[in-house]
Parts: sequence; structure tokens; C-alpha cells
Amino acid sequence: MLNRSRVLLATAVSTLASCSLAACGTEASEEPDATTTPSPSVTAVEATTAQPRLAVSYDGGVLVLDAATGDVLLDHESEGFLRLSPAGDGRHVMVSGPGGFTALDLGSWTDEHGDHGHSWTTDPRLTDFTVAAEEPGHVVAHGGRTTLFDDGTGIVTAFDDAELEHLDEHAPELDTWELPEAHHGVAVQDELGNLIHTVGDEESRSGIRVATASGNELAVTDECPGVHGEAYAGDVAVFGCEDGVVVVDGRTISKVTSPDAYGRIGNQAGHETSPFVLGDYKVDPDAELERPTRVTVIDTRDASLRLVDLPASYTFRSLDRMPDGDGLVLGTDGSLHVVDVETARVSRSLPVTAAWREPMDWQVARPLVEVVGELAYVTEPATSQVHVVDLGTFKVVDTLELPQVPMELSAVTG
Repeated sequence: MLNRSRVLLATAVSTLASCSLAACGTEASEEPDATTTPSPSVTAVEATTAQPRLAVSYDGGVLVLDAATGDVLLDHESEGFLRLSPAGDGRHVMVSGPGGFTALDLGSWTDEHGDHGHSWTTDPRLTDFTVAAEEPGHVVAHGGRTTLFDDGTGIVTAFDDAELEHLDEHAPELDTWELPEAHHGVAVQDELGNLIHTVGDEESRSGIRVATASGNELAVTDECPGVHGEAYAGDVAVFGCEDGVVVVDGRTISKVTSPDAYGRIGNQAGHETSPFVLGDYKVDPDAELERPTRVTVIDTRDASLRLVDLPASYTFRSLDRMPDGDGLVLGTDGSLHVVDVETARVSRSLPVTAAWREPMDWQVARPLVEVVGELAYVTEPATSQVHVVDLGTFKVVDTLELPQVPMELSAVTG
């Protein structure tokens, strides 16, 4: 029997009290444990076209680049290991570092007006909006909500990503939940306001739970040992397990079993319009570092799983999706491999970087791929470069030189 969660909506995390999940939400009155300092209005300049920008973390800080020219627009120095995750609004990136999650404004966006849009730019900046966390972990942007998971406390925080537009005036209103046990987990608030979260403790993780925002349990499963990672196929969520995945469609949870007794899927890439999810696949529970050469294609329509052989190994930063929904894998052979999700086969490959070998430490830089719009950005730490691939022509069209060795990358189309 899973322990019931505890919730406190829009209140200080430091004052979370022990209570039943359903009883806490309506009594909150204090401010959320997020900080923001109103700053002078930032002057925006209208651009003739959208201006894509890149956020690149390195050992010692984070850069913001003009994606067209490679010009460095911001170099913010910061101590500690930094991770970058899209905030969901197409303008901000959440920087996970010592002390919490902080919003980075890349300073480029487009306001849509029916059949046209107006593109704007301003100076990028690391904002004052920070959500405190002991061990900031997964960030999930889905359905207009951005959900943050604190591995150190089990506290989940969610907010409307559209509210980031008004950071000069006030911080977004936060919803916060505290899970019964802290663990390395992930959570997401869906379109209905329900919270989907992992179940576990410091020693192990076992499953997924779905509950309403006020705490009523809708569905739960303990059939996902070692649960890790999340991706969406449209409105259907997929969570990885050590023996397959679980598919969450509303309040219905389905198990998809791996063909191997230990067939671990821990990193997935979803797509807004495709029913397929691309996942990694490992089979050796005792390996210090397994270098897999197969990926999985999960069909959420019938809860099925197929394996795809690759010509090279890959890492957890190697998975993404093509604009049309096909899979994309960056191999250690230096090539981008397109996985046809309908046939579960590699359909074509493109050499991009020199061949490389995955380092033993996951925090050491290695090449990665990030797809934004019709372009894929591929980092090459060995040369401090970012290669730009046009996915329509499937050719390398540009290479940007960096002043630092790239660790993580997150991009906006502008």
C-alpha cells in the first residue's frame, strides 16, 4: 500500500506541514518558496524574423549565443554543475544548480497573431526567479505547466510557464506537493491538473501514481522497478522501468514488458503528434557503464515495444525526435541516425562529429543532440563546437565556435 502524499498549494516549502493530501490545499496563505526581485523594464526590439538562441552550460557558468552567428550574448559565471531544461514558454530555460532552479531568459520570442507573428529580442539574463531545492532534479514542461522535482526533499513544484513573461512584475504562482519519501524522481502536472509522479525512497523506486491536485488517488502501479525518465506521446505519458515502461493515459496505466528479464529503459524522447516514444535500452544490471547499441520504439496505441539495432553505441544525451516524429540518435561513431518509428529501423545516417567514447562519469561533457524546429544542434566538446544540421535537407549547414567546452545545451526558435 502506497503512502498518501501531502500537498500544500502556493505556500512556503519550508513550512510544509504533515497532513492528508486532500486537507492541505485550501488553507494555504503564505507566499511560495520562490524568490524574484522586480527589475527595471527590459526594452524589447522588434526583429524582422525569429531569432533563434542557444543556452550552453560549461564548467563554471552558462552562455547564451545567437544561433545564427555564434556571437556570445551572455556569459554568466556560476559555481557548481549546471543542467539546462526548457521551461515550456519558448523563451526561458530552467537552470538547475546549487540551491535550486533559476529561470534563464534567452531574450528572444515571437508573439503569434493568427496568420502572422511579431518577433522580439532583448538582452538575455539570468533572472531573479529561483525555486529553492536541496537537490534540483528533473524539469518537465508539458501542457502549459512546468513541473520541478527536488530529489533531496521529494517536493514537487509546478507553475504556468506563460507567467514567466511577467517576471519583471511578480513571480509565477506556485503549486507545491511534498511526496511521502524523497527520491530521484520525476513528476508532471497534466492538462487536467492531475499530478503524475514516481513512487520510491532513497533506496529504490517502484512505480507511478496519478492523483488529482487535491490529492484523490486516480491510479497507481508498483510494476515499474527502478522507474526513471518521462516522455509524452501527445497527451500520453511514458515512464521507463528496469523491465520495460508504463504508459499513463489519463487514469489508465498499462505495462509494456521488455523482451529481456532486465531490459532497462531510463531515458525517452517524445513527440507532440506521434504516438511513438523513442527510448534507450540496457540489459546488464551489473555493468559499471553499459554502452548500449539498441534503442526501443514504444507504440502507445497498443502498448507494444520493438528493438532497433544501431551501428554504434550512444548515451543518455543522444536521443531526440525529427520534426515528422521519426527518432534521432547521436551515435559514438559521430553520426546522427534516423529511426523510422513505423518500421523500427534505421533509415539514414549523417556523419557530424569525430568518433568519440562515452566517459565513465555522467557529469563529464560528451556530444549531445538538441532538436528545435527544423534544426538539430550537435555539440562536440573535443573541439568546443556546435554543429547545426538542417533536418529538411539532412546536411550540416553551419558550425559555431564556442569559448568554452559545452556541457548541456537548450535552444529556442525565437
